[in-house]
Order: sequence, then C-alpha cells, then structure tokens
Amino acid sequence: MSGVIFYLCVFAIILILFIVSASTFIKLVGGGEIAVLERRWLGKKMPSGRVIAMANEVGVQARTLGPGLHVLIPFLYKVRKEPFTVIGEQEVGILESIDGNPIPPGKIFAKVAPNHNAFQDSEAFLKNGGEKGPQIEILPPGTYRINPALFKVRNEPQIMIEKGQIGIVTAMDGEPIVLGRLLAKQVPGHSNFEDAEAFLANKGQKGPQIQILLPGTYRINTDMFHVEIRNASIVPAGKVGLVSALDGEPLPEREYVAKSVSGHSDYQDASKFLETGGQRGPQFDVLRPGTYYINPLMFQLELDDVATVERGQVAVVVSNVGEEPEQIKKLMEQTAEEETKKGEATKGEATNIESPQEVEKRLSVGIERYVVPKGFRGIQREVAGPGIYYLNRRAFIVYIIDTTNITIDWDDAKETKFDPLKVVSRDGFEISVSVKVIIRVRPDQAPYMVAKIGSIDNLINHVIHPMIDSSFRNQASSTSAMNFLQDRQEEQRKAEDRARNELEKYHVECVSVLICQIKLPQQLMDTQTMKIIAQQQQAMYQEQQKAEQTRIATEKTRSEADQQKNLVEAEIGVKIAEQNKQKAIRFAEGEAESIRLRAEGDAKGIKARGDAEGARILAMGEATAKAYDLQNQAVGRQGVTA
Repeated sequence: MSGVIFYLCVFAIILILFIVSASTFIKLVGGGEIAVLERRWLGKKMPSGRVIAMANEVGVQARTLGPGLHVLIPFLYKVRKEPFTVIGEQEVGILESIDGNPIPPGKIFAKVAPNHNAFQDSEAFLKNGGEKGPQIEILPPGTYRINPALFKVRNEPQIMIEKGQIGIVTAMDGEPIVLGRLLAKQVPGHSNFEDAEAFLANKGQKGPQIQILLPGTYRINTDMFHVEIRNASIVPAGKVGLVSALDGEPLPEREYVAKSVSGHSDYQDASKFLETGGQRGPQFDVLRPGTYYINPLMFQLELDDVATVERGQVAVVVSNVGEEPEQIKKLMEQTAEEETKKGEATKGEATNIESPQEVEKRLSVGIERYVVPKGFRGIQREVAGPGIYYLNRRAFIVYIIDTTNITIDWDDAKETKFDPLKVVSRDGFEISVSVKVIIRVRPDQAPYMVAKIGSIDNLINHVIHPMIDSSFRNQASSTSAMNFLQDRQEEQRKAEDRARNELEKYHVECVSVLICQIKLPQQLMDTQTMKIIAQQQQAMYQEQQKAEQTRIATEKTRSEADQQKNLVEAEIGVKIAEQNKQKAIRFAEGEAESIRLRAEGDAKGIKARGDAEGARILAMGEATAKAYDLQNQAVGRQGVTA
C-alpha cells in the first residue's frame, strides 16, 4: 500500500512538471494579438546603446509572434501578449521608434527605412538602417502587427477641412527659408503634405508654407506638419476685396499700388504670384464677391464698399496709378533743376531751400488734380455713368457728383445747412434774408469742377456760401432797409448775375438765385405798417367824400326827376302866357287899326281906350312872368316846382 502511494506521488510530480514545462514552450496567441518575446539567457549580448534584441541576442526581441500556436524552447523566453495596433477610419498613426540608428544632427525626424512592411517587420527596420526617434512615415487606417516594445504608436485624427475653410501649414523640418522671403517655397511631389519623405527629398523648407490645404481630408504627419484651420476669405455682395501682399518684389518708389500680374488665380496661387514678379504691398487687382482660398500669411484682405453711381450722378475718378502727363513731368524736372541751381548758388549759406522730397510732395498736389486722359495719373477726363463699379480705392479715388439740380437753402428749417443771412442796411437796420440757390454740374464739366475745388461739399462750403453771404451784405449796405425790401426783384437779379459769373470759374452752372423771404426789424415794420394804414385811411376818406358828393348829385337828379312834370307844366304856362301876350298885342293892334280905319275921326278916343286896354293886358302878362322869375329866385326851381 505504501508502494502504491509512492508511485502515485511520483506520477503526480511528473505530471505537474510536464504541465509547467508545457506552458513555457507551447503558446497560443489569439486572432487579435501578437506575442512579444524576451530572451532571458543562452544568447549574445546586445551592442551598446541598443534596447531591442535581434535573433540570438538576449533581451526583448524585435520579432514578434502572430496569432496561432507556437512552440518555444522551455524556460528560454518570456512571452507577453499585446493587442494589434488599430488605426481608425478617420485616423492616422504617428510612430516613434525606441531603438535604431541615431538621427543625424540638424534633423528632427528619422529617415525612411525600406522593406519594414509598415513597421510590422521590426528586424528589417533595424537591419535596414531605421533610426531612433519620431518617424516621418505614418500609418493609414488599418490593423497592424507592430511590436509595441520597439514602436510607440499614437492615434491622431486625420486633417479634415470643411467647405469654406483652408489649412495653413507649418513644416517642423526641412531646408531653411531663403533670406528675405516670408514663406517657404512650394516644392512638388509631396501630395498636399501627405508624403513628408518626398517633401524633404525635394528640399522643402522649414517654417510656414506658401501652399495651403483646400477643403478635403488629409493623412498628414501632424508632428511634421502643424496645420491651422481658418475660414476662407469671403467677399460678400455689395463689397469689394482690397488685397495687400506681405511678400514679393519691393514696390517701386512713387508708386502707391503694386503692378498687376497674371496667373495667380485671384491670389489663390501665391507661388505663381511670386514667380510672375508680384510686388509687396497694396495690390491693383481687387476681388469681387465670392469665396477665395487665399493664404492669409501671404495676403491680407480688406473689405470695402462698391462704388455705386445712381441715376442723375456721375463718378469722377482720380487715378493714383498710370503714366505721368508730359506737362507734369516737365514741370517737375524744371522745378527740380531750379532748386538744384539755387542750392548750388547758395552752397555753404543758411537757406530755406526745399529738399527734392519736399518739392515732389508740393508738386504732387497739382499732379493729383490734373485732368488727364485714360491711362495717366490724375483726374480722369472720362466720367463713369450710373452703375456699380468694383473699384480699388487705393488706386482710384471716386467723387460722386450730382448732375441734376442741387438746391442750397439759407433758412430757419432744421434740415437745412445754413441759417438765414444776416445783413445790415445802409441806414443801420439788420435784415434777415432767406435765400435759395440752385446749381447744376454738367457731366462733361464734372472733372474740371473736381480739379478746381475737389467736391460739391467744398464748393458749397468754401465758394457758394461765402459768395452769397458777401453778395447780399454788399447789396444791403448800399441801400436802405425799406428800399432793399421794395427792390427785392432787382436785388435778386444782381445776386444771380454775380453767382453765375463766379460759378463759371468753377465749371458750375448757376440755374437761379431766389430770395424767399426778407425780414426787417419789427420796429421798422410797425412804422411802415402805420404809414401804410394812414395812407389807406386817407385814401378811404377821399373815396368816402367822393361817394357823398356822388350821392348828393344822385339825390338832386332824383328830385329833379320827381318834379319834372310840374316843371314842364310851369314852362308850358310861361309859354302860354307869352302866347296870350302876343295874341293880345296882335288883337289890340288889329282892333286899333280897325278902329283907326273905321273911325279915323274918332281915333284919339278909341286909341286911348285901346292903349289903355293893351297896357292893362301887357301889365298883367309882364306881372305874371315877373312873378315866376321872382319866385324862382326866391325858392329855386325845385321850390317853384313843388
């Protein structure tokens, strides 16, 4: 019994030893795992400075075991299982090698070693000269059997640039940027910075890159290339984009704006801009409304309003670019020559001679105001009609001029610019005059008006207002206040004539000058009012007197008309009495003649009797007539008639 127990114990010990030994030389690696080996003994010693062992060297092995059943020498290796390296669909793998050859001085990233099968063959990586440190190569999305003892893998998201965005790239390694340049030159073959090896091989330069990334997804080594995502340059509707280049050829002296170059695709190809001789500074070409993928490290964008010319307006354009007119060139040369001679003549003496820069500055005022044809620097002779213009305000200054009637008021209204004119008459009274001036600028004369005075505001403030004020002051001081008021039309005509003559000098047409209102002092107006009232009353009284006289005549006529019947009867009675008188005389004469003829002898008696009878009748008629005459004289004809 004791012998059986002994054999059982021996068998158990043998079984345990078999199980333990089997676990050391038989390894099962899962489908998503790799086995990292460490050789403990019975091998060569690793070279100094190495941390990953090759075959037959003691230490952590470069090789790994893939999924499956593996048989190892018992007690020789220590095995550690690790999961596969997985790079997600929208990720890249950034690697750093723990071992390898040292990176050459001046370099940041290790060179590319061949035939290492995406870092899955660690022994090939080390044998083929793989370098220790950050790797220039990256891992695209996928699953990899990479030895984590040799390579540290960091998952980074891919560079995703949305629509309306750009990527600004800065390289951490490469050749130095050429002295005098702001950005690194563009090199070919790196496939939008996804092939960092090609970038370095083609002598890509370290620092901010002139090339940018457009919308899209990029697998970029973010340790090698730092990418800053910014919004693209947008010029909204109703705006114009003014561009300034931060790099390029120097801007020539006396030029305000860089020359125009072609081929840069609205500044989106910065390399082409430099290749074609683009100049540093404000650019001549502008950007119209739209979205532009421009490198902001190369170009700065400033938004400005479009130039809008409405109906009834023209735009006078002052060009800061173009050729100098020959007349101006000759003037500058002549002036510079005179200043030079004057300086030589007074050499060694204290003088106030202008420097060439001061002369140029002084003359530039005249140059800018000179009306010139198209293509020359100065005020353009041709005006721009109604419309929308995408003008570069650095190259062109625009003056919008109204060509319709412009009204300028001097009155008490809040919306007017000027108060009523205050003038003093010859007799010392202050007069307030409200005036309206209407002017017009013809389109063909607009450039000359701008050359003369600059703008409509300058014309109104510095020409028309002082002129109208002075004109009415002079006119008022030469006449009395009442005469000024009474001669309003004449004063208006004088002011209009003067304004027309004066504005012709500025190429402006004076349509009319109107005196809207004249206000005299209230005291003077009261006196004048009282005088007029008195005159009106006097005229009224005279008219009333005339009316009374007319009324009396009317009444008299009416009374005469009413007594016309009696008057006619009285007149007829007088005539009848006269006729009776004549009749009696005739009868008496006849009777006397008859008696004389019948009794001539008895004539004296009969004649006396006849004379007495005739005298009696005559006396009666004369008395009656005389009575009417005396009544007429006493009570008048109307009374007699009554």
